[in-house]
Amino acid sequence: MGYHDPVMLRECLEHLQIKPDGIYVDVTFGGGGHSREIIKQLTTGHLYGFDQDGDAQNNALDSENFTLIASNFRHLKKNLRLRGVKQIDGLLGDFGVSSHQIDVPDRGFSARFDGPLDMRMNQEKELSAHTVVNSYSEEQLSEILKNYGELNRPKVLAAAIIAARPVATTTDLKKALQNLAPPPQKQGQFWAKIFQAIRIEVNQEIEVIHELLEQATEILKPEGRLVCMSYHSLEDRPVKNFFRYGNIEGEPNKDFYGNLLRPLEPITRKPITATAEEIKLNPRARSAKLRVAQKLTE
Repeated sequence: MGYHDPVMLRECLEHLQIKPDGIYVDVTFGGGGHSREIIKQLTTGHLYGFDQDGDAQNNALDSENFTLIASNFRHLKKNLRLRGVKQIDGLLGDFGVSSHQIDVPDRGFSARFDGPLDMRMNQEKELSAHTVVNSYSEEQLSEILKNYGELNRPKVLAAAIIAARPVATTTDLKKALQNLAPPPQKQGQFWAKIFQAIRIEVNQEIEVIHELLEQATEILKPEGRLVCMSYHSLEDRPVKNFFRYGNIEGEPNKDFYGNLLRPLEPITRKPITATAEEIKLNPRARSAKLRVAQKLTE
């Protein structure tokens, strides 16, 4: 199965402001689309790619300017420190699940295929969708469906899942909720939200974004760039708040004179979105929002 074309490639590269001798990190290496283009602009610089999915190892770039680190990007600082890197010039994060992961039925990410309830981006991890669906309490399931799926009637949905246990496959999960699904023309979005909610819980996707933003800000050089691409509001909101206020809650922290205290300066007031041409060629780009911030000098 192929990987998707990198979304907003030109915009990402432009905003990273790549220096030929700089140190850069692509925390969502995947198929290596963005990384391949970053490498072309380096001379003595170095690019570190992060990916916790074993499949990504097959795409590692054959270049002395590149290192692929098989780890979740929540361990960014530790992994870079192990390699003697204390500061970086720029970081790119392209969040969410990759189309490669969605297109493999055995991974259980998509409502379109019958497959085991897995959804782990890192297949070494213990917590899978099967565990969430079959062992979480009604209250826990309801919280996940409400917070990560933004679904109506989460309690009713959670009760239906529990009543249908054991739920072994993606098809079983859909059967359990079929009576609560909207009319056929609206079902695509309904299933996408159910699967998104469970997937985010399995991979702790929102927490790891918080951890990444804090660590990246610490190790960015003054004037270094943070370029983040999100695909739904749950990912975009913490990025927007962190860039604007230096925290994910969106609480302004001000000094005695009323000046905002924050480590980053947002470069983009509004998120950058893909052009109509790109969306036509790559439908995945439709929901993408790109935000950029720069580390303030002390």
